Amino acid sequence: MKNVTIYTGPLCNFCDAAKRLLARNNVEYKEINIATVDGAMDEMITKANGKRTIPQIFFDDNHIGGYDDVRALEKENKLLELLK
Repeated sequence: MKNVTIYTGPLCNFCDAAKRLLARNNVEYKEINIATVDGAMDEMITKANGKRTIPQIFFDDNHIGGYDDVRALEKENKLLELLK
């Protein structure tokens, strides 16, 4: 199983939705809150090729995208396959 990292922020409905989606698929993840972790926003922007919106989701070092991207993978039944 790949390591999943999700960069989140305060009062972010898409972040909450992404975490619920991962939880309902029994996916463990590491959450990094860009508002409380020093340097996390810069790290996220660098890893996400300049994307500044949250959430940003990574499987190992592969950038998956935001909530809509992960939801699309789930709808296409590709999410769990990508995590193997």
